[in-house]
Amino acid sequence: MASSVKSDIDIAQAASVEPIADIGAKLGIPGDALIPYGHDKAKIRDGFIDSRRGEPDGRLILVTAVSPTPAGEGKTTTTVGLGDGMSRIGRKVAICLREPSLGPCFGMKGGAAGGGYAQVVPMTDINLHFTGDIHAIGAAHNLLAALIDNHMHWENQLNIDPRRVTWRRVVDMNERALRTITSGLGGFNNGVVREAGFDITVASEIMAIFCLANDLQDLDNRLGNIVFGYTRDKKPVTVRQLGVHGSMTALLRDAFQPNLVQTMENNPAFMHGGPFANIAHGCNSVAATRAALKQADYVITEAGFGADLGAEKFFNIKCRKAGLSPDAVVLVATIKALKMNGGVAKTDLGQENLEALGIGTVNLGRHIRNLGQFGVPVVVAVNRHTNDTDAEVAAVRQYCEQFGVKAIESTHWADGGAGAEALAVEVAALCDSGAAQFRTLYHDSLSLWDKAKTVAKKIYGADDIIADKKIREEFARFQDEGYGDYPVCMAKTQYSFSTDPNLLGAPKGHVVPIREVRLAAGAEFIVVICGEVMTMPGLPRRPAANDIRVNAEGRIEGLF
Repeated sequence: MASSVKSDIDIAQAASVEPIADIGAKLGIPGDALIPYGHDKAKIRDGFIDSRRGEPDGRLILVTAVSPTPAGEGKTTTTVGLGDGMSRIGRKVAICLREPSLGPCFGMKGGAAGGGYAQVVPMTDINLHFTGDIHAIGAAHNLLAALIDNHMHWENQLNIDPRRVTWRRVVDMNERALRTITSGLGGFNNGVVREAGFDITVASEIMAIFCLANDLQDLDNRLGNIVFGYTRDKKPVTVRQLGVHGSMTALLRDAFQPNLVQTMENNPAFMHGGPFANIAHGCNSVAATRAALKQADYVITEAGFGADLGAEKFFNIKCRKAGLSPDAVVLVATIKALKMNGGVAKTDLGQENLEALGIGTVNLGRHIRNLGQFGVPVVVAVNRHTNDTDAEVAAVRQYCEQFGVKAIESTHWADGGAGAEALAVEVAALCDSGAAQFRTLYHDSLSLWDKAKTVAKKIYGADDIIADKKIREEFARFQDEGYGDYPVCMAKTQYSFSTDPNLLGAPKGHVVPIREVRLAAGAEFIVVICGEVMTMPGLPRRPAANDIRVNAEGRIEGLF
């Protein structure tokens, strides 16, 4: 077993990295189809992707997890380890991940490149500026914001009501002070005075559009469909009416090409797009997933946070919109997370506690049952830590048997792909069995209110949803305006099935309060904001940024 003393960044920086052209060649991507960003990362040219559209698709595997806790679950780490494990058993595989946001990197959650000996590299580049995609999305978003205010400053021919502009600005940083602002202060020359605010870039509708668009033409069309506000007589105003979708597409043209990097075991990894799953739809881009499916026999992707958020949106939004049909689901769990769901304090998680584990497994069971509603076979990956006991792992395995689901321990964090071989064998068998009969949770024809209620009841275990009269009228208005066939994108705390982050396990009988509903006409879904979840996070008392530095040799330290 490899040493666990080294930090993730030390392990990543010691990795033996192959030229990115060699990584592309493993998938049959020629060198002239790559746009290199240095020697270890590249974008894949649109022309090559277009030339492969008629090829058959490989098998699609989703990696999701139990409800997250501070103890950690390791979803991205498992995705990388499983990819390396499948390569070790002779399968042609690619993984598809989201790009990290700077908010979590400098805040509390950390980066999104995996961990231990199951990482994608170059880890520091990926977690910081990477190829500039998120910066491009922020620029396109804020270009629209500037042009809206500029239009109102001059003749305002579209009769935009400053009180009804719904388009906020974005910045890729956790910044609570910008949640609500007043813009245009300082006199007439500074524009129209109005209340405004900021979201984090990954919550932008442009990020959602970027990740759901099929190609540049579709991207341009979706950008034009964005409704950014309303006139004084409450008529929607679109980007197409403002005439700026072309310039926004120009800013996104290069970013829209998927990124190719590699795992520490030199297997191909597509990283593209980065919406959060607690406030957005939590999946990497359709463009990257489709490109990978044309190049590999097995494609492993992840969806953010627990299966109640990421997996639900992967199935009900991404798969619905892109026509994808997944073949298997890997549900990641750790003994520590399950014990925390059973009431154990974080300081005591290193001690064996079968009683608390038994209580906490109800969270795992709820997720297994939920995933079963989508008709895709499931395997549980027990992401094993050094303090886990054999008795605890056996208890989880026995618990899963009642659902007809296998639980397989995996040590990819410590052992890389070799530690995930057993998991890889089971996942490949599930894919090859043809057992998947994928279906979404609700039909397009269901009303928007009933779609939100269906998710709350069937996934969260709630009795009902509630909202005040103004919010119910918003649901009805969007329904009447022709958006009723859109799926709903539920924004909710990731820490609980309920909207109370302290209510762990598998709560039942609760009610989901809806605080706000937003139209995402370009992304083609309705954002339903529940409880106290924020679309602009704040920094913790001690941000991770306090521990990140550049040493005397010019190497970045402290990033995780």
